[in-house]
Amino acid sequence: MKLFTADILKKLQANSVASELTARSEKTIDHKPVVKIFNPYGAGTWLFTEIDEDGVLFGLAHIHDVELGYASRVELETLNVRGIGGLERDILFVADKTLSQYADEGRKLGHIKA
Repeated sequence: MKLFTADILKKLQANSVASELTARSEKTIDHKPVVKIFNPYGAGTWLFTEIDEDGVLFGLAHIHDVELGYASRVELETLNVRGIGGLERDILFVADKTLSQYADEGRKLGHIKA
């Protein structure tokens, strides 16, 4: 399964452009996550809102702690967990809140609830 379809990449890129434009005016946009990636073999859940031209994603991750940060698209797509298989995309995921709302909730719960 492809982690990032053409449609998902288009939405992630559009969010990145919008964030860059508003950053110039000292404003920020709290996007809803576009995609949820998870490790079916253990720890690891990611909610991504943006991707830049270098393939660097921005979003929320929970591996050990719930934290905002960056990840490499190439690394996520090529990761082989324990020699068993790769990460997967939650095909049923539809964000019902913004990234900061998921982050706040995740820090309280100790995991991402999405």
